[in-house]
Amino acid sequence: MVANLHSDEYFLPTEVAIHNKSNDCWVSCNGVVYDLTDLCKLWLCTRAIKPIIAYAGKDISHWFDHNRDDIKYYIHPVTGVSVPYCPHGPIPDVSDYVVPSTDWRPLNKCPWWLDEKYKLGKLTKNPRPCRIINVLTKTSCVIMVCEEDTIKRIQERASLFIPHGQNYSWTFEGKNINLDGTLTENNIPDERERFVACGLPEDYYVPSIMCYYIDEEDLYESD
Repeated sequence: MVANLHSDEYFLPTEVAIHNKSNDCWVSCNGVVYDLTDLCKLWLCTRAIKPIIAYAGKDISHWFDHNRDDIKYYIHPVTGVSVPYCPHGPIPDVSDYVVPSTDWRPLNKCPWWLDEKYKLGKLTKNPRPCRIINVLTKTSCVIMVCEEDTIKRIQERASLFIPHGQNYSWTFEGKNINLDGTLTENNIPDERERFVACGLPEDYYVPSIMCYYIDEEDLYESD
């Protein structure tokens, strides 16, 4: 596992969803994406890891108190004691004792949900479609990108369709766009809500980025 990647890297829910096995386990929680593959190995063959594996590739925000950055607690109906709320069974780094016991011990380490080594990046707040047209090959594709993605990051996402995207001039409505800015920062709107409000399909119109190949020889001659 590559731990603690760029904190400004954003992921789509679909990117999290494909990592849904015990040997490749991602989850999202309160807008943060975690790679828990190493945690699964550490707790292999224990009861506590089963809820994590069951929710691999999914969102587990409902397990946690967003305001406290901690597991949710509830008042036990019998003992009247505040205990961790684990609706699917105990999870790693959370005590499964719900009644007073001499075997109970406080956690003497950082719980995994606060451990930076498991954090990959952030979950996008708005997955949005983007049409990319390769003028040279007269082909186009529509891919889902994160609202927070810069155009450079979108070039990486589209590399399967447009290899060496940095060798192209990326334009929108005839104007060059800022590669370090997002779609919104480049005045490329996401109008899906407007379309739905008007009774139109949300994909009625997808903004198109035109990519023009830059001939390196022409650049050399112009210099």
